[in-house]
Amino acid sequence: MTTSDIPLIIEPDALEPLLGDSDLLLVDLTKPASYAQYHIPGAVFLDYDQIVTARPPAMGLLPKSGALEQCFSSLGIDNKVHVIAYDDEGGGKASRLLWTLEAMGHDRFSLLNGGLHAWANEGHPMEQTVNNPTPRQFHAQPTDTPVADTDYIRQHLGEEGYALLDARSREEYNGVKRFAEKAGHIPGAINMDWLLALDPQHNLRLKPADQLRQLLDHLGIRDSQQVITYCHTHHRSSLSYIMLKSLGFPRVKGYPGSWSDWGNRPDTPIA
Repeated sequence: MTTSDIPLIIEPDALEPLLGDSDLLLVDLTKPASYAQYHIPGAVFLDYDQIVTARPPAMGLLPKSGALEQCFSSLGIDNKVHVIAYDDEGGGKASRLLWTLEAMGHDRFSLLNGGLHAWANEGHPMEQTVNNPTPRQFHAQPTDTPVADTDYIRQHLGEEGYALLDARSREEYNGVKRFAEKAGHIPGAINMDWLLALDPQHNLRLKPADQLRQLLDHLGIRDSQQVITYCHTHHRSSLSYIMLKSLGFPRVKGYPGSWSDWGNRPDTPIA
């Protein structure tokens, strides 16, 4: 396999022979202590806080393109390198990086299926060496294709052909747990807790594609729709975004800020 053949979801067995490829950059989004203890050989560490920003109470917003250019360039990302991201929590942070790259016009990326759990538990090589990034020049080309904001969602509320996927817990969706001024969900949104996409029996990999399609079909989410994913900050829902993309959904957007934005506005409807 060459970097031009790497799928959106890559398995550990497929990644191992590619280690050391100069056209590939492994990005680790685990905790600093975890990275110091062990990581995939050659991986560079990225603090998740560098790819999100906040305007309280709204959290998890998309930073300005200039800040992301600087972040990505210093990390060793240019417009040609293929980025493979992983974390140790099920893929939320890693998927948020991939979504952010896409929002900045970079589409050469993959998610390591199962992340560090699958890699370590299945006997793949590890290292403790801290890898200092070799800076490259990243030129942002921002696009709103993968991005939905509050106005966009309000404009299309209730329209046929649009679906909202709420990746929060059932308790958050129902308003039993409240982490914003308002409780509940965006009217018309369908709840699919992000954890339902993961297989805890197989090192937090995404469940098989046929199972995910069956679940989505049962929920009424179709690949003919424009699907917008959200959670509380577009952390968990970033995995939902990548999941849908991996299943061939052609029109998917993520909502940065998510419920921390919608649920704290005085003029947004809730259900």
